[in-house]
Amino acid sequence: MVTSGAALKPPKPVGRRRWTIAGLLGIGVIVNYFDRVILTVAAPAIQHDFGIDALTIGLLLGAFGWTYGSLQIPVGMLLDRYGVRRVMTISIVLWAAASFVTSAAIGFGTLFVARLLLGIAEAPAFPANAKAIGYWFPRAERSFATAIFDAAAKFSNVVAIPTVALLVVTFGWRGAFIATGFLSLAYFFVFRQVYRQPTEDARLTDEERSYIASGGATEEGVASTNGTSLLRYLVKRRKVWGLSIGFACYGYAFAFFIFWLPGYLVQEMKMNLLTSATFTMIPWLFATVSDLLVGGWLIDHLVGRGWNETKVRKSIIVAGMVTGLSVIGAGITRDPYWAVTWITLSLSGLAAAAPASWSLPSLIAPKGGAGTIGGIMNFVNSITGIAAPAATGFIVATTGTFSGAFLLAGAILAIGILFFTVVMGDVSPIPEPTPNNI
Repeated sequence: MVTSGAALKPPKPVGRRRWTIAGLLGIGVIVNYFDRVILTVAAPAIQHDFGIDALTIGLLLGAFGWTYGSLQIPVGMLLDRYGVRRVMTISIVLWAAASFVTSAAIGFGTLFVARLLLGIAEAPAFPANAKAIGYWFPRAERSFATAIFDAAAKFSNVVAIPTVALLVVTFGWRGAFIATGFLSLAYFFVFRQVYRQPTEDARLTDEERSYIASGGATEEGVASTNGTSLLRYLVKRRKVWGLSIGFACYGYAFAFFIFWLPGYLVQEMKMNLLTSATFTMIPWLFATVSDLLVGGWLIDHLVGRGWNETKVRKSIIVAGMVTGLSVIGAGITRDPYWAVTWITLSLSGLAAAAPASWSLPSLIAPKGGAGTIGGIMNFVNSITGIAAPAATGFIVATTGTFSGAFLLAGAILAIGILFFTVVMGDVSPIPEPTPNNI
């Protein structure tokens, strides 16, 4: 087991191609979160046009998670079999198609189908990013590289929510969906042109390639066993379930904020759409900074100085989720400024925990298994991603307030802390599968 980052940190390389790849992945996350959050901003207008209530909107918001979640394990296996570039190019085209279908919706049924399609389209994104980071970065840089794409998910709410709100106000919700469709198509051409595996990238210098490999990057290639056998082997590992369920509890709170924060500010705090979008930016901006500095830079800095890798990563995860319990404060206050303060504190803590969690699949996986572990992790996470918007919609529809929804998110976070601390164990590679242990 690796416990010290010092041994993992070779001399600085010539070239920074790996950071270009990390930036590319981060831009992709921003684009796909435009597609995800647009419905949360457009929800009041869609409710007005089609005469649907909060519970129905909750079902629409959750529909994305049904296909997104159910496909996580299959897309993880596809990524391990066919690679990041091939799977993601198909995925990105489908993101765009889902936006165009939504723009032409004639009622609940069309909207529901479009959200299911978006879930299919975006299912590979995070497992693919985690797998790509494993190939492109040494262990001592893994957390900050992961934080770049994970922080992009938070930063997308800083830029996407006010941008989409302006588009909805100016061009209507249909025009806003058309705009995100064209944005996805633009990213398709950029990704197709730029992304390669390290062994295939002509712009990667030999010095940088050696630096990446000598620092403990994931070895390219397929698993030593077939996909089904590897999956069967991995689902028996306690480490995988500790990670997956712990992360899913984080995911419940994250999905709650993603899908319902603008609606909460409009419905409970009586803000108009543009004001709610402005207030929504504040916690997401702090979350972006926390993600990069605490969940990214600080972890790599400490590991690089020789601190115990398991203790560093798990301490940041647990501290972040404990801070996330501040969500309970938002469920108690009726003051919009205090509510945003509690939400900002909660999201900042969760943001610090997220990249540390997403760096783990490539750090604990046997050869060729990072995509499958990432798929398992995000599959379980997606179950709570489905539950959060639907449960929140039910609570709001039946009680007329968001208080119970905030308290439930806090309780689920507490469960996640137990799984990360008690069940997962240390951050070390799972043994390679053999005929005797599958």
